[in-house]
Amino acid sequence: MVKLSVIVPFYNVQQYAPDTLKSLRANTREDFEFILVDDCSRDETPEILARAERELPGAVLVRHERNGGLATARNTGIDRARGEYLTFLDGDDWLAPGYYPQLVAAMDELGCDFIRTDHVQCTGRNRSIHRVPQGRRGVVLDPREAILPADRSTSVDYAYAWAGVYHRRLVDRGLLHFTHGLRTAEDRPWIWKLHREAESFAAVGLLGVYYRRGVASSLTQIGDVRQLDFIRAFDQVIEETARDPEADKLLPKAVRTYCAIMAHHLGSIERFEPAVARQLRSLSAGALRRLPQDVLAQVLDSMDPQRASRLRRVRRRPAAARTVAA
Repeated sequence: MVKLSVIVPFYNVQQYAPDTLKSLRANTREDFEFILVDDCSRDETPEILARAERELPGAVLVRHERNGGLATARNTGIDRARGEYLTFLDGDDWLAPGYYPQLVAAMDELGCDFIRTDHVQCTGRNRSIHRVPQGRRGVVLDPREAILPADRSTSVDYAYAWAGVYHRRLVDRGLLHFTHGLRTAEDRPWIWKLHREAESFAAVGLLGVYYRRGVASSLTQIGDVRQLDFIRAFDQVIEETARDPEADKLLPKAVRTYCAIMAHHLGSIERFEPAVARQLRSLSAGALRRLPQDVLAQVLDSMDPQRASRLRRVRRRPAAARTVAA
């Protein structure tokens, strides 16, 4: 019986994959499996993973014949996973030795649908601890109660899939898969779905995931059209939350988060290619018009003047078609 399945997508990370795999080796156990998904890498990553398949205990190598993006690669791993529990790691991040056994022990003790953990953010040589925005630790909670309040950072804003562990029953209930094809913001509809529909969760103070920021090949550093998938991701959040029985209660939080992310991208629009920048403005205009206008008005009134003004100006622009080109 496999206790834990660790799903690790890799794409063109030859510089970082050896450290990631070394840290997995320091977390092996006879009932752990490591599903290494090569998302059609074109550098030396496939050769590195081929060696890992031979040398890393519990390694299972899966190759994509075409690049599908992080969400699709994670779904491939979920479909192959055999574990009672599942977790994720990105191919350019790494772990503290012995972290996964501690994570499994916490899950065994608490018995909830999923656990969220803190993490260490690494930019060059700098290290900073980022904590789950949940004050109560080590106790089982209702995930829906952790969505609000709308005007503060909450658990749905801490969307990192690798910062936690998830029971297989979430797969069986259709709650753990990601939206196929999303190239960025793939964690956003996913975390909202978990908090709306799962039955129990907990936050624990384990520190063991080291998240590498500032990677040149990361989509967060690249101003191309794939970045605009955040529109599709947050449209999904809004559409699904609007169908929730407590939509009136939850939508202000969803709309506020969408507006904050949109304002962030618009505020750094100079990093996008000119054609993509035009598309960002136009798609944002359409997105703002699709939002429930009464909720949007309240959100804009509550935001700081600079961001609110930026969004109001964009809302007056002509809107583009909703689909973002791949």
